[in-house]
Amino acid sequence: MESSAQPLAVEALSVRFGGLAALSDVSFTVEPGSLHALIGPNGAGKSTCLNVLSGVYAASAGSVRYGSHELTRLRPHRIAALGVARTFQNIALSPRVSVLDNLLVARHRLMRSGFLADGLKLPRARRERAEHEARVREIAELLGLTELERPVGTLSYGTRKRVELARALCAEPELLLLDEPVAGMVRDESAAMADAISRARAELGISVLLVEHDMTFVMGMADRVTVLDFGKRIADGTPATVQRDPDVLKAYLGAAA
Repeated sequence: MESSAQPLAVEALSVRFGGLAALSDVSFTVEPGSLHALIGPNGAGKSTCLNVLSGVYAASAGSVRYGSHELTRLRPHRIAALGVARTFQNIALSPRVSVLDNLLVARHRLMRSGFLADGLKLPRARRERAEHEARVREIAELLGLTELERPVGTLSYGTRKRVELARALCAEPELLLLDEPVAGMVRDESAAMADAISRARAELGISVLLVEHDMTFVMGMADRVTVLDFGKRIADGTPATVQRDPDVLKAYLGAAA
């Protein structure tokens, strides 16, 4: 599917917490339809960057633009309305609720009938819910999720992470921000997640910016990689170029190549 996404341009982004500089003058661009990885050692500023992009943190300086929209002063719900969705390091699903109902939560901002009409089961609301449920089932099938009536808490860890990915996709984003999507997974689960992300990119035409520590996962999927260390950008390029960069090797291995 041809991408309808817009470029995400991060320019000279800085974030300070009191006297601590979490990010300093960081710049990179996520091209439409691409998978861009943001990597670096622990404490490099990766999650801080995602939190700025999604409106959780405020930037101290710099600019983040998605297409023609400046994001740095927008609240999270305003950024989401522009077509930006994200997942978090920790699973944030309702464990006692079914997979289907967890996914439908992401559709509420797209519904016209509202919570009251849906709760009263008015005819228009029932028709709209059926339409959204059909779309949710399509996205679940795309990611290999079949047990939609099961409570989320009864699923394996890797499957719950794919449910969280599916919920983000159910918001119909153009840009997806993924914070450590395969953290804590065994090899088979990681492979299933890689397949799910690849399917979503191909079928939905979205851009993806992901933060991840699993270098095998990153280098096998990313079109471009930006590397942070102590809040500063130390490298940006293709996976092959970044893997050979002396500053990257020093940051990860503690010695120059």
